Amino acid sequence: MNALLYIHWHVSPYIFQIGSFGLRWYSVLFLGGFIFGWYLFRWFLRNEKISLEILDPFLYTTLFATIVGARLGHVLFYQPDYYFGSWDGFVEIFMPWRGGLASHGAAIALILSMIWYVRKYGKKNGIDFLWVLDRLCIIVAFAGFLIRTGNLFNSEIYGNVTTLPWGFIFERNGETEPRHPTQIYEALSYLLLALCLLWIYAKRSDKVYRGFFFGAFFVGCFGMRFLIEFIKEPQVAFETSMTLDMGQWLSIPFIIAGICLLVYSYIRKTPALVVKSGK
Repeated sequence: MNALLYIHWHVSPYIFQIGSFGLRWYSVLFLGGFIFGWYLFRWFLRNEKISLEILDPFLYTTLFATIVGARLGHVLFYQPDYYFGSWDGFVEIFMPWRGGLASHGAAIALILSMIWYVRKYGKKNGIDFLWVLDRLCIIVAFAGFLIRTGNLFNSEIYGNVTTLPWGFIFERNGETEPRHPTQIYEALSYLLLALCLLWIYAKRSDKVYRGFFFGAFFVGCFGMRFLIEFIKEPQVAFETSMTLDMGQWLSIPFIIAGICLLVYSYIRKTPALVVKSGK
């Protein structure tokens, strides 16, 4: 195995450190997803002539739901024995900066939070649950690209050993063999999905119906996640004895839900936009 063919990855996860404080690339990229999402949602609102008064509440709601949902998702789906097995573990539930966030938990929490959001702001602005989710999923796809890039800087969530020339040797973790950079695979798949959905919204929104974007996002995002998991290292020990890992089992209901949404969208034929944008 010629080590010169591979990428030796030993980049620091910190942008800078001052004493015990350090600013991580992951933190900046994670928050960057919300900032970008705020601007993109504002563009959606302006494009469809909807009041901007619902913009900031959208940011606060999604920020809270993402952090709480992603943390609880990891706690409940991946390591419940650790977090509920001792007092120290239980206290650590409230310390998300120590690591452990699950995208499936974030997805569930975001959907639930949007039910509240639509009940409070939807009726008077002429929007419904699917309208919000159709736009939220495009934002989430872009955010997923940034978060997986952050995982790369953290040298975490990588794949199995590979002989492919773009394999990464994660030297900070003591790895000596090249592994699939599954963070990059997922990041690029989310970026491609986001760009495709955004292009359809901008150029072909009169050709699709409400619920299409959300359904396509579920199928594309979790479909790719399901496939990439085959070459990803187990996140927790119990996954080594499973035919499919936890990420794959959790992805299956989302893929099925996405297909159902696409069918529902086609049957109902509710216009994707609140108003025509004058194209």
